[in-house]
Amino acid sequence: MEGNRLDFYIGLSLAMSSSVFIGASFILKKKGLLRLASKGSMRAGQGGYAYLKEWLWWAGLISMGTGEAANFAAYVFAPATLVTPLGALSVLVSAMLSSYFLNERLNVHGKIGCLLCVLGSTVMVIHAPQEEEVASLGAMAEKLKDPGFIAFAVCVVGSSLVLIFAVAPRFGQKNVLVYILICSVIGSLSVSCVKGLGIGIKELFAGTAVLQEPLFWSLIICLIICVSVQINYLNKALDIFNTSLVTPIYYVFFTTSVMACSAILFKEWLSMSTDGVVGTISGFLIIIVGIFFLHAFKDITFILDSLPLYLRKGPWGHEPYVALPSHEAQAEDEIKLPREGSSKGGWSTHQRTP
Repeated sequence: MEGNRLDFYIGLSLAMSSSVFIGASFILKKKGLLRLASKGSMRAGQGGYAYLKEWLWWAGLISMGTGEAANFAAYVFAPATLVTPLGALSVLVSAMLSSYFLNERLNVHGKIGCLLCVLGSTVMVIHAPQEEEVASLGAMAEKLKDPGFIAFAVCVVGSSLVLIFAVAPRFGQKNVLVYILICSVIGSLSVSCVKGLGIGIKELFAGTAVLQEPLFWSLIICLIICVSVQINYLNKALDIFNTSLVTPIYYVFFTTSVMACSAILFKEWLSMSTDGVVGTISGFLIIIVGIFFLHAFKDITFILDSLPLYLRKGPWGHEPYVALPSHEAQAEDEIKLPREGSSKGGWSTHQRTP
């Protein structure tokens, strides 16, 4: 029990440090690209590669690599149910650092979103399962033979093939959910592969002949295929749709898929009490709301100093809110106004008489 608890806290520390490194990497890369733009160098979006000579960009790349390595190691020690949702903290770190180092002001909605992310992560840490049942590749092989997981994997692969070959060509560029669903369901299998490889590497350092196990190499091949598919369709989603739309939706679907896969494969939920299950799900939902606040309202220039102005314009003030006209109503008004003006001496029927 003490060993399991120690592994849990090691995995928790690695997951949180991973979020810090990944969140900081975005700021370092952005800072380096801004420095190049100020020097007049050709920007990356225009096909330039001057950023390869910028040390800040390389610092960001190293920080990203360090964060991904820590995240990989976290799956060895802690349940995927805990590690994956904590990835939201990288969004929180990036948002907070950007307000200090990139002069990107964080509005009230963003600050509320940050607090919700911290609250949701804390709730998940408190209620997450601390027992880890899979400690060797042999035990992992037995888990993979479970009929429930086999059925889940067949459903994932089958639905992904349908989405890739039947749905994506017709609706991929119109509906943001198509590419994100492909990334999410395939991502659940990639996390399981990472979990298995982490266990194998842990055994390798302990002196076990893991490299002679076919399962170890099968997991590597499966991971490469899954990650390649994820990167391909995530890039397509980011290229077509707004990043502020793709990021929160992808986080929700990806994390949900991973938690479902973890529940079926590792059965971590069976060791949890009802309070623990409710707490974990509640924490995840709180993080979703926080991510939504961070992204959905990031372009709204609402700050606490302007709150009295918004209150004065409320329905109890002198300037009540009115419904904005739709495009169809505007088009009808543009058609009707000249006709009504000509028949009534230039006065519109929408104009009230004093």
